[in-house]
Amino acid sequence: MKSGFVSIVGRPNTGKSTLINRIINKKIAITSNVAGTTRNLIEGIYHEKDYQIIFVDTPGISKPLNKLGKVLNKQAYALTKDVDLILLVVDIEAGIGKGDKYLMDSILKNDIPVILVINKIDKISKEALIMAINEYKDYSFTEIIPVSAKENDNVSHLIEVIKKYLKDDVKYYDDNIYTSNSINFMAGELVREKLLQNTKDEIPHSITCHCTNIENKKDIVNVSVDIVVDRQSIKKIIIGAGGEMLKKTGTLARMDLEDLFGKKVYLELYVKVIENWKDKEKYLKELGFFDYE
Repeated sequence: MKSGFVSIVGRPNTGKSTLINRIINKKIAITSNVAGTTRNLIEGIYHEKDYQIIFVDTPGISKPLNKLGKVLNKQAYALTKDVDLILLVVDIEAGIGKGDKYLMDSILKNDIPVILVINKIDKISKEALIMAINEYKDYSFTEIIPVSAKENDNVSHLIEVIKKYLKDDVKYYDDNIYTSNSINFMAGELVREKLLQNTKDEIPHSITCHCTNIENKKDIVNVSVDIVVDRQSIKKIIIGAGGEMLKKTGTLARMDLEDLFGKKVYLELYVKVIENWKDKEKYLKELGFFDYE
């Protein structure tokens, strides 16, 4: 048995969550086309007969606009230490910007091997891909692997390459465990995903979801989730005219929750206003955002 820890890092909206879901073959991280979707550390466990790989999907690293942004950056950078391998995921369409160069320089200072994962190759030509790979060769990456997480292109090859860098001989998790995240965390995230999919512009960044109760009965699971927003005007949008937006969110989230629990779910959603929650340490901790030294 070979095992090890692999950190997945990158700028916002590069497809890190899609990649970890594809590798684990389970939905453990929510996805959307909104930058900064991932806000917590998502741990997924890949199982094979003689291998176990623990992946950690980190929040996208970007210029922080508030205390929440600073905490998320600290979380992401902290997870580039004490791991066996780092996967730096980049969006092939976006090219190399200042933020990418800063991130690459920071990560490559470590003694940990870094694989550059060039994602979304389904959106460009082979010629453009070759040009991009040549551009990234100026940096001292251990390996460069092009993939399309969405289309499952070359992901199996990436897994085979990762196996070469596993250092442990310990089986950390049983075969039936595919994430270390709590069921409460996953329930809250599934609700937030539906809100991200149904709202636009600044609204998604004003939202977080916190599961306050799960009551697992014989034939049904009762789930309660608080939707926390920072302004009264956002609350009105989340609820919608006649409660339609909140009803739509609940219906979509309940379907995913029933897949998660394998039985009927009764979902209660409550919308709460906490002004400037993203800058208040008390609420960040209560909502599961922990600072890293």
